[in-house]
Amino acid sequence: MPKAVPREISTRELQSMLGVSRHVVAGLVAAGFVTPSRGPRRQYRFTFQDVVLLRTALRLRAARVPPRKVTQALSRLREELPDELPLSGIRVSAVGNDVAVRTGPSQWDAITGQLLLDFEVAEIKGDVVFLDTAPAPQDLAHQAEEWYDLGEQLRKTDLDGAERAYRKAIALSPQPFYAAYVDLGALLCEREHRCADALQVFDDALMHFPADAALHFNRAIAYEDLGRLDDAEESYMRCLELEPTYADAHHNLAMLLEKRGDQQGLLRHFNAYRRLTT
Repeated sequence: MPKAVPREISTRELQSMLGVSRHVVAGLVAAGFVTPSRGPRRQYRFTFQDVVLLRTALRLRAARVPPRKVTQALSRLREELPDELPLSGIRVSAVGNDVAVRTGPSQWDAITGQLLLDFEVAEIKGDVVFLDTAPAPQDLAHQAEEWYDLGEQLRKTDLDGAERAYRKAIALSPQPFYAAYVDLGALLCEREHRCADALQVFDDALMHFPADAALHFNRAIAYEDLGRLDDAEESYMRCLELEPTYADAHHNLAMLLEKRGDQQGLLRHFNAYRRLTT
């Protein structure tokens, strides 16, 4: 399969990403921080690497880093950045007195110096976006919401990206993030061969929300897809103990009991389902 051509970014898109004027972009290019290609009308076309380099240059300038060190840091960044934005995204941050870049689980130092920058780079529907990250605990809830919203946006176009975003929301949130648990588990259960992973998500969520009927219902679906029918029946029953009017639980349990030859249970729960939905 031929390798996909990396997406190029226009000056206008770059301005929007960085929050700067066309004049500032032109100045950064003139300073030699990046060397963008030219389009058919001689307009600048920027790559993913260019975007990250310019964002880093702006942050280093704002931190009053000497120009020589800015150039050194960008030179190292240019050498080490991947050709395309990886699914895991990257993070550029200050670690002690060093600039570090994380690509998935790996990390490398860019240059030593007193630096103030911290941002993550992700992708939404093919567009490079920046998600600022700050270590202050009071900002974690906002960051978690940003990652959750990213997961919602990616859900129809990039399932792997959505999974990563939901997991990031759960990891960052200072409080158990109910919606992220539910949506991540549902996403995994809809994917082939991922119901075991979904079950783990629901089990983790139930440690925080043990009396939530919807989580027990979703866990029952995962058990059923895995062929663990005893566990599925138990989870549907627990759901109904917590919320007797949960119509879908009555329906699913009725169908499960039919498979197991329990006609009495089938009729009881199917009749309950009909009463609740008519």
